[in-house]
Amino acid sequence: MNKSVEQLAVDTIRVLSMDAIQRANSGHPGMPMGMADLAVVLWSRFLEVDPADPTWPDRDRFIVSNGHGSMLLYSLLHLSGFDVTMDDIKAFRQWGSVTPGHPERDPARGIEMTTGPLGQGFATGVGMAIAEERLRATFGERLVDHRTFAFVSDGDLMEGVASEAASLAGHLELGKLVYLYDDNHISIEGHTDLTFSEDVAARFDAYGWHTLAVDGHDRAAVAEAIEAAVAERSKPSLVVCYTHIGFGAPTKQDTPEAHGAPLGEEEIRRTKEIMGWELPPFEVPPEVYEFFDRAMDRGRAARSAWESRRDAAFVEDPELGRRWESHMRPAPVRLPAPSAEPGTSVATRKLSGAVIQRLAAERPDLIGGSADLAPSTNTLIESSASFSADDRLGRNLHFGIREHAMAAAVNGISIHGGQRGYGATFLVFSDYMRPSVRLAALMEAPSIFVWTHDSVFLGEDGPTHQPIEQLMSLRAIPNLWVARPADPTETAVAWEWAVGRSDGPTGIVLTRQGVPVPEVPPDPEAVRRGGYVRRAGTDAVVVATGSEVWVAEAAAAELEARGVSLRVVSLPCWEVFFRQDAAYRRSVLGEGLPIVTIEAGTTAGWERFGGPEALHIGIDRFGASAPWKEIAEHLGFTPAAVAERIGRWLGAQG
Repeated sequence: MNKSVEQLAVDTIRVLSMDAIQRANSGHPGMPMGMADLAVVLWSRFLEVDPADPTWPDRDRFIVSNGHGSMLLYSLLHLSGFDVTMDDIKAFRQWGSVTPGHPERDPARGIEMTTGPLGQGFATGVGMAIAEERLRATFGERLVDHRTFAFVSDGDLMEGVASEAASLAGHLELGKLVYLYDDNHISIEGHTDLTFSEDVAARFDAYGWHTLAVDGHDRAAVAEAIEAAVAERSKPSLVVCYTHIGFGAPTKQDTPEAHGAPLGEEEIRRTKEIMGWELPPFEVPPEVYEFFDRAMDRGRAARSAWESRRDAAFVEDPELGRRWESHMRPAPVRLPAPSAEPGTSVATRKLSGAVIQRLAAERPDLIGGSADLAPSTNTLIESSASFSADDRLGRNLHFGIREHAMAAAVNGISIHGGQRGYGATFLVFSDYMRPSVRLAALMEAPSIFVWTHDSVFLGEDGPTHQPIEQLMSLRAIPNLWVARPADPTETAVAWEWAVGRSDGPTGIVLTRQGVPVPEVPPDPEAVRRGGYVRRAGTDAVVVATGSEVWVAEAAAAELEARGVSLRVVSLPCWEVFFRQDAAYRRSVLGEGLPIVTIEAGTTAGWERFGGPEALHIGIDRFGASAPWKEIAEHLGFTPAAVAERIGRWLGAQG
């Protein structure tokens, strides 16, 4: 092969991608073939990563937002010496492999996040850039000075979440963000002019981005554009790269057929013939490994220099080292219940606001905000300013009315390291966040989502704002903990769970209306088990969450006067409760006792407790616009109505 080693590296990526996808008989060859030139330029000349220490804190972050082109990433990681072997490449898209169809977060292998749902990588990268800016302002450039690079596609830019995130990034002047846009004019259905005729560069100029345009196969021009993007420190950069999908394929280049299916043996044979490629499948020229190994010298040197700066800085200023540790490896917290007078009524959103103030003092890594609802969600850190283009030390994030981008950015903050992010809105608008929330659970990102106005009892705003199915639909997401506290103690513990998790996200669900503060607070240790007995009883068990716990207790008191003994169980977090051993769960729920469940939301899903023969008191209709107490009367959520219904049901049970 008489060609430059750089060209050989580009061709190797194309060949590995074609062959792995053909072997799997599944995949997307067009993007890796089209972006191979861009990838080699970025990885060989700019990106600072180290396969010997893939998670060192000041590495550059690299995201393939167009995750269908995962073989591009796996090829880069393998060739650069990360823990992705040739056997892993051969096992592409197979059961148990580390090379699934779309990249799944595995920082130890150099995979920074899970991508595939388009727009997610774009928006999550914005959160990573926010985290980098704040950490740099906190600790200085000696310890924090890296960039977030991403590959993005037409599909990413069509998704609304990318528009939300791009607007936010431009407003915040996130100059360490550099995205390379694969503008190949092809989508699954055909040429992008079927649906996508806007001037993308003009749109991003309007967002406040720095934009450039180059031939994506002219590596010298690409390098020059990336240099200009890196030099621009006050604006995020979008480099529009004109490429050919399936580059080099004799009949499938620039066609939708190159996007989402193997090229076929004959097309691959002819492509290799045009390239002058003579090696058998999955054999890499030794000089290509050497080329990428030399490229990794830059990252190795950067990491070594960073470690020297870090060590010297901590010797000079031991307090700096202590503060760094508090961000990178924060200690567990135990939070006291916020102060509230027994017998009064306080909304759990207000209790949560008080917990945030205490938590902010103990956890300097905590930053967050809301989608333009901070006065309603009570999520401002009162002791801090707002994070902005002019103040990178602020801990209050203003996401604007961009719920989806907020959730994705919170994910980026939380997986970046050194910061724990939270985002807040009304529970009904979790629907706008759901793709990012689901991705947080899949990535095991320790993101925190605060959802207030959690039921029909938010009142007069009516059915458009009153959640019914949202609570249960969120519980259906694997690995998402959903905490719905009933009082000050449960609210404090919900935040303990949220900041204590390292293996997934937590949602904290809070009331708009006041709920009674108990005369005797529950034992925090009992609360920490996710479900516990609030009131002893022998005839039946009533399981409730959040604002319905006090209703259950009051109904139990009414029935006690009639000779009926009800055990009341508060279940602030199903997921934590079901992690307890079976003996504990039986001790709480009892054995052989009739079960009643109460929650101001859909009854679907509650059959997990007591089965379909249990009594499930909920709301299987949309709400209404009225004062919350009137809604409770009409929908049967007063203590008297609940007691009457339980009494009748138990009577019918004999």
